[in-house]
Amino acid sequence: MNTKQRKLIYRILPYVILAFIGICFLLPLLWVLVASVDPNAMQSLKMPKQLTAGNYADVLTSSENQRSFVIGLLMSLGQAVIVVLLAVLAAYPLSRYQLKFKKPFMLTILFMTSLPITAVMVPVYQLFLSLKLYDNNVGVVLFYVASSMPYGIWMIKNFMDSVPEDLEEAAWVDGASVITGIRKIIAPLMVPGICTVAIFTFSGSWGNFFVPYILLQTPEKFPASLKLYQFFGQYGMVDYGRLAAFSVLYAIPSIMLYILSQRFMSKGFSMQGGTKG
Repeated sequence: MNTKQRKLIYRILPYVILAFIGICFLLPLLWVLVASVDPNAMQSLKMPKQLTAGNYADVLTSSENQRSFVIGLLMSLGQAVIVVLLAVLAAYPLSRYQLKFKKPFMLTILFMTSLPITAVMVPVYQLFLSLKLYDNNVGVVLFYVASSMPYGIWMIKNFMDSVPEDLEEAAWVDGASVITGIRKIIAPLMVPGICTVAIFTFSGSWGNFFVPYILLQTPEKFPASLKLYQFFGQYGMVDYGRLAAFSVLYAIPSIMLYILSQRFMSKGFSMQGGTKG
């Protein structure tokens, strides 16, 4: 093998590896899409002899599924809004003021972003029992908010650092308060960061199975993430068609949120550079 052939192999090999990894991710997604319209879906990937929307109809017409989707959306959207609002208010002094214990506090926040939820679930479970928050959707949202705040504060603070302080000072000269400056000056310039934190927190709670599984008991209070259980019957029987249809519908809110946020993120990026050096 000469040098030219060796260089060609080295140039092609990364693309071959990436293509293989891409196929490994694509095949499960393709199975979900195909199985969702297959009346006789199985574990194997095969093209159905006839396409049907029956699986989607069964999922959408179920009152339990409708209720779980509504509960999941309310919990996830509520958590995202609360986290963004609190993170902006908490990140402002960390970004604008020279605090004495600022660095240790930021390192603590960074540590908390890497803390796995499973490590704190036992004390949280005991705490929820003592506070009468067990089997309560509001309690689950509060836990979502508390567990997402470290990441939200860290991200919002970094985005806020990129907003020039001169814009705030000009607003203060015109008589604006701190809250007005945040609402009318900082927040519009931080739209990409706000969207990033909102998408992350929404997706984290929307796809969270473990926390509501531990903290909720009544089936009528289950969000959509727990309803995946209903397609797994006894003795290993699985309704693959409805499971796939439910999974496709389950992925739509996160996809729609990402698509809708693109317009606001692009608008936020176009507003950068509000001052000239």
